[in-house]
Amino acid sequence: MKEKSFVVVVGGANVDICAQSYAPLIEKDSNPGFCRMALGGVGRNIAHNLALLDVDVCLLTAMGEDANADMIKMSCRELGIDLSRANRVAGGHTSTYLFINGPDGDMALAVSDMDICTAITPEYLIANRDVLEKAEAIVLDTNIPEESILWLCENCQSPVFADPVSVTKSKKLLKSLGRIHTLKPNLLEASFLSGIPIKNDADLKAAAGKLLDTGLKRVFISLGAEGVFYADEKEMGHARALPVHLKNATGAGDAFMSGLVWSYLRGADIKKTVAFATAASGIAIEGSETINPEMSAALLLARAQSLDYNSI
Repeated sequence: MKEKSFVVVVGGANVDICAQSYAPLIEKDSNPGFCRMALGGVGRNIAHNLALLDVDVCLLTAMGEDANADMIKMSCRELGIDLSRANRVAGGHTSTYLFINGPDGDMALAVSDMDICTAITPEYLIANRDVLEKAEAIVLDTNIPEESILWLCENCQSPVFADPVSVTKSKKLLKSLGRIHTLKPNLLEASFLSGIPIKNDADLKAAAGKLLDTGLKRVFISLGAEGVFYADEKEMGHARALPVHLKNATGAGDAFMSGLVWSYLRGADIKKTVAFATAASGIAIEGSETINPEMSAALLLARAQSLDYNSI
């Protein structure tokens, strides 16, 4: 990897409102716990992690002209993330994500208010084509419109990394799968996108093969605590998760994606890529915040070395 690689992330930037109960959640009742606000959004979270991994990042997103947008702008300035090209929508309401965790830190319920992401249009992307053409990799989340995903996949030469975000939003990827370089779905998303219900290892292999048949280069299917199933045109495998002390699982997937991108920039093969991405996810889980401020390239390398690449 060069001294400073350059990546463009296209996706959502939110203000997150997190609530976590002290005891198991009781439905339709007031649960004692704590609440806090933080910055989030899949795209912004990935950009944040990449910045901590010493990658130059430009974030193409949409925000309102409100206090929440100012919070995001200030944070990006501190992190060194280029937010100068964000679409500031007059009278718009900056995205808000509300989620409730159980006492173990795992998410139980969430509500996403991200309508402003419809302003991340092909026209907006065309206006920023110059920066997209300079990117060594482009990362997108499916909070952006389907036509914008199509435009990125059809008009950008850089490899595209896609996060499906959810089963509902992953529908936006169906027309673009063959033009995507790297896809990071969970089990439900992989089942939907491949059309194969995944119930066992044989189904995993079949689903991954079906996705690769579209022209997709690599797929990494998150299995939660069971690790990740990975596949490219040469090999498939199942990598176990590293043992970690769970504090907050919310940002694990975003960190995993940042690890995939960082590994690509280093020219890592698929087994080392899995090791780096798994290590990034583990670091995220061990932090109390969505983004663990301890994330760094040095820590990522040290954690990845604890994995036997040949056994992955």
